[in-house]
Amino acid sequence: MTTRILFVCLGNICRSPAAQGVMDALLAPGAAEIDSAGIGGWHAGDPPDPRMCAAAAARGIDLSAQRARKVLPEDFARFDLILAMDADNLAALEALRPAGSAAELHRLLDLLPDQPRRDVPDPYYGGASGFDTVLDLVDAACRALATARHLPLRRAAAGP
Repeated sequence: MTTRILFVCLGNICRSPAAQGVMDALLAPGAAEIDSAGIGGWHAGDPPDPRMCAAAAARGIDLSAQRARKVLPEDFARFDLILAMDADNLAALEALRPAGSAAELHRLLDLLPDQPRRDVPDPYYGGASGFDTVLDLVDAACRALATARHLPLRRAAAGP
C-alpha cells in the first residue's frame, strides 16, 4: 500500500510546494503519493512563488508543474499523513477534519525533535534567505520522514 502524504501551509505557494518538491525529489519513483494544499484558496491555480521556485531550482528541485489548491474535505480520506507547516495551519486542519477521519495530522517539524523551531517560518514577506531557511528545514524533515516511514530514497542522504 502506497503511503499518501499531504503537505499544508496557508496559501500553498511557498512552504508546502517546497515540501512537496523536496519529497518528490528525495523519494524513489512510486514510493509515495505526495501533494500539497493551502488552508485558504486565495492562490488556487497559481504556480508557487517565483522566489521559492528559484531557491528550489538552485538545489535541483523543479516546482514549475505545481499549482496551488485549497485543502478539501476528501483530502482527509485520501491521505494517510497530513503535515502542517505551523501550529496555525495544524489548528485549521483539525477544525476542518471530518468526523471519523483516520488521517494522521502533525506539524512537519515534529519529525525533528532536536530542532528548536516547531514551525516552518513563512518566507512570503521576507527576503531571499527565508526561502533557503524553509528549504533547509523542509529537507531535514522530509529526510526524517522518509527514514521513519521506511520510504526508499532516490538520491543520496547527504544534506543540502
